[in-house]
Amino acid sequence: MNDVLHFLLTAPAEPPVLDSVDTWWRRHLALSSRFSAPADLALAGGFLADRLGFAFASGYHAAHRCLFPSLPADRPIALCATEPGGAHPGAIETKLTDTGAGPRLSGTKTFVTLGTRAELLLVVASEGQDAEGRNRLRMVAVDAQRPGVRLSALPELPFIPEVPHAELSLEDVAVTAEDVLPGDGYARYLKPFRTVEDCHVQLAMLGWLLQVGRRFGWPDEVREELLALAVMMRGLAQADPAEAATHVALGGGLALTKRAVLERCEPLWASTDALTQERWARDRVLLGVAGKVRAKRLVAARQRLQGA
Repeated sequence: MNDVLHFLLTAPAEPPVLDSVDTWWRRHLALSSRFSAPADLALAGGFLADRLGFAFASGYHAAHRCLFPSLPADRPIALCATEPGGAHPGAIETKLTDTGAGPRLSGTKTFVTLGTRAELLLVVASEGQDAEGRNRLRMVAVDAQRPGVRLSALPELPFIPEVPHAELSLEDVAVTAEDVLPGDGYARYLKPFRTVEDCHVQLAMLGWLLQVGRRFGWPDEVREELLALAVMMRGLAQADPAEAATHVALGGGLALTKRAVLERCEPLWASTDALTQERWARDRVLLGVAGKVRAKRLVAARQRLQGA
């Protein structure tokens, strides 16, 4: 931990200009050789981002490094879950079928973050239903250049527009048994990803805020509070994402971070330059994305602990 803390406190606070997602990826990849722990990579990647969008991208990719440590670290990865009916288990209609000549993937994903830049796609697919009629989900790693894979760019979002999104079409895509990751696709991967992603994206945002605070001379006590929140979130990022206790602690951590960002930091944006203020006014919406999902997760975790 000391290495990344020293980096956040002493590295030059003038970030390099990141003029494209390709430039961001090269910078992120260079950092990964120094910071092997995904949480530290998220913090450092956020610190070196010149805007919140690219900080988010570093946090998002660091979450993949945390949940899928066996996958190649030098290839940008995108998780592909959302379909027309959503991303909950019952909505997954993409099929993984054994044809006798090997597994095949067919289906559509409507919203893939970093999809147009991804080289490796992690596709949530159903291999049928169990005896109770529930989807049996698997996670399949698919090269984005494989025949039958088509990624179509979606329009920019009104916030963090630098982060590309895509729609994914899979037309009878041949995969191997080795491409199908071990374990249940929902319990082992899809369900914990939201928790893992929350932790790492928050870390990246805190890293970015520390850089902004140092660059524009925010008060020491504010920067130190942000650093303390980063240490707290780093610990949560290393906790078991399947545990109800982790979700309860994360609920508190997210609330503390949001309060610090929206209350303690709010008056300080006037000290930043016009472009930084403009981007923050546009991108701060990110703090509220998936708020209802997080609230439901927190309620469920409290109930699980009460019934333990």
